[in-house]
Amino acid sequence: MDLAAIQAALRAERLDGWLLYDFRGINPIANDVTGANRQGGHLATRRWYYLIPAAGEPRALVHAIESRTLAHLPGTARKYAGRLQLEQGLKDLLAGMQRIAMEYSPGCAIPYIARVDAGTIELVRAAGVDVRSSGDLVQRFSAVWNDDAIATHLAASDKLYRIKDRAFDAIARRTHNAGTTTEFEIQQLMAGWFRDEGLITDSDPNVSASANAGNPHYLPTREVSRLIGVNELVLLDLWGKLDRPGAVYADITWVGYSGREVPERFARAFTAIRDGRDAAIALVQRAARSGGVVRGFEVDRAASDVLKAADYGDQILHRTGHSLGESVHGNGVNMDDYETHDDRCLVPGTGFTIEPGVYFPDFGVRTEINMVMGVRDATVTGSLQTEILALAQ
Repeated sequence: MDLAAIQAALRAERLDGWLLYDFRGINPIANDVTGANRQGGHLATRRWYYLIPAAGEPRALVHAIESRTLAHLPGTARKYAGRLQLEQGLKDLLAGMQRIAMEYSPGCAIPYIARVDAGTIELVRAAGVDVRSSGDLVQRFSAVWNDDAIATHLAASDKLYRIKDRAFDAIARRTHNAGTTTEFEIQQLMAGWFRDEGLITDSDPNVSASANAGNPHYLPTREVSRLIGVNELVLLDLWGKLDRPGAVYADITWVGYSGREVPERFARAFTAIRDGRDAAIALVQRAARSGGVVRGFEVDRAASDVLKAADYGDQILHRTGHSLGESVHGNGVNMDDYETHDDRCLVPGTGFTIEPGVYFPDFGVRTEINMVMGVRDATVTGSLQTEILALAQ
């Protein structure tokens, strides 16, 4: 935790402090910023508070039986036991504060930030303190990758692309001469390749054929899986990270066709999402190269405007992209003006996806790439799919 940088940011935003709070893991942002969830040797089942003031020494409020929860952090700590001690301790902790940041989003406009329960917000306000959103602070101090994290992302990305190629090869072989395979069989092959590559993930990959590709969150299982035959669209969505502390995710989606000639209806839809993706990439790169500012909702609009112009507006079911981090959906800005209005700025050192898609009852297409925002550029960290892959040659 870079205390000096956080305090400088608080002063720049005219905030008196940042109050980080957690109870049993409900606020992963607070745990990420403080590292409280990475401290072994003790339980963490009681409420804790850590106040970073705009100037001066941080101070904490922790339960007496869990007094070491924040001992690794700078500052002083006060202990409480009963609820009356908690309420008084919180008032004392906030003494001198008028305007603070917490993981709160007005109207829940950005639910990924809204990690503090309403009751706790009420307690803070009852102490005479105005609560503002910590969204921009989270973007800077929870979502930014260092060079080591970027290296893990690049390594994971390379591995995902290899697994994607192997999966499409397996589909081509198994469907050759009117043969078949299943979504689940291909998924399990990929899961084995994940292990071979040293990747870990929160879920096995998505393999979706034909109508199942029209469901963005479909996942095959042993019990629910479809045959893949010849002349069928197949969507692969795979995400993973290296099995080491501090590693961050890569996440890609590609589309193939188990035949020789991709039908025009599929090809036209893919052309639209490809052009939408490229428009979003271009917007981010222009901003980075010019030293300008670009916000998450603007990136979403760049892609969705292309889809709407191609008459696919009714087939949009999700935002254009999401933050990447140690979880596949990170704490940073999302490319979203559809599900939410994310007005946070993309800042150097953050990683995210660009993944426009359109979905129909009988098929769906999506293209997903990853980007890392630099100081004077923004980089796509893998190859770009330009058309649906015809798997039968």
